[in-house]
Amino acid sequence: MIWGALVGGLVGTVVLTTGLRAASELGLTRMDLPFLLGTAVSVDRARAKLIGYALHFVFGLVFALGYWVVFAATGVSNAWFGALLGLLHALFAGTALVSVVLPVVHPRMGTGFDAAGDAPLLEPPGFMLVNYGRQTQLAMIVAHIAYGAIVGGFASLAA
Repeated sequence: MIWGALVGGLVGTVVLTTGLRAASELGLTRMDLPFLLGTAVSVDRARAKLIGYALHFVFGLVFALGYWVVFAATGVSNAWFGALLGLLHALFAGTALVSVVLPVVHPRMGTGFDAAGDAPLLEPPGFMLVNYGRQTQLAMIVAHIAYGAIVGGFASLAA
């Protein structure tokens, strides 16, 4: 089942990343997740984007391992349970991860405590990424539910 979860994590990350990119291109969100991740380690915008994509795929595999742990612990692995985990994943990413953790560890992200004269490279995402557009929450939730369903589906095929 672990290999199924990892393959599902890879496929799911492709779908999630493509879906969020499409949402951005359609004007539903201003969020660029690879750029957001990459600027944590590089000020060069092009390099940050490339690094961000690599990080996003690594994190996609890491989260797939987390899903696999939950599947193994519960004895349940299917697309529906994976989709539920995807919803929880989106809520975690949109709240605690971007509002609490990321601003603390990201050296180029603004916070609610920045002075008016400061000019951070990135504005703070806000709760459920609301600062990147009102449709961002929907795009993020749908993409993560799809990711979870794919990881769960692949994990159940390998069980």
